[in-house]
Amino acid sequence: MRLMVATCEVDYSGRLAAHLPMAKRLVMVKSDGSVSIHADGGAYKPLNWMSAPCSLLVENRGDDEELIQVWTVTNRGEDTLRIAISSIESDQMVDLGVDPGLVKDGVEKHLQELLAEHPATLRPGLSLVQREYFTAIGPVDLLCRTATGQYVAVEIKRRGEIDGVEQLTRYLELMRRDPLLGAVEGIFAAQIIRPQARTLAKDRGIDCVTVDYDELRGMEPDVDRLF
Repeated sequence: MRLMVATCEVDYSGRLAAHLPMAKRLVMVKSDGSVSIHADGGAYKPLNWMSAPCSLLVENRGDDEELIQVWTVTNRGEDTLRIAISSIESDQMVDLGVDPGLVKDGVEKHLQELLAEHPATLRPGLSLVQREYFTAIGPVDLLCRTATGQYVAVEIKRRGEIDGVEQLTRYLELMRRDPLLGAVEGIFAAQIIRPQARTLAKDRGIDCVTVDYDELRGMEPDVDRLF
């Protein structure tokens, strides 16, 4: 991971346009190629970003110019993120190693178990292929298949936020490169899904499903009634 603290301005050009005026910010480039720009606030959410896969072109400027570097980040859809840098205070590479993945809390883990047992509650005709299907950037919660043989990746959260949709998007981008899986579809499942997350999921072609934890628990066999 590359972490740079720099004074920069940022312009995004794509389906929408956005501008960040010149200010000191943190620019983060992850090993998957994604680029994000952060301020010293706003919790974990970046001010702007470009999800992988994307390309990064760095143009060095002369010493007598106002800008010392201009970064142009381009994704497959030809959206661009232009980062114009006037000064750099810190620039370092950090090796985070292999990430073990997110350890889910009790309810989220149980949700995954219940949906693995009853995948058709997400979509009629859906069947489970594998739980915790491994990708190069971590495991997707469920890999399922439709009655027609279409693979479906399912990411499960207690609360559906934008970062969960981004996580599933990254999984799908990698999985779709595997010719054995083909054009994998995505389902984002949660007890509560934020409107912003639904909007982003729709834009990414991902289905959203709100799941009822208590109803799923009611599908579990009652051990006392078996004896």
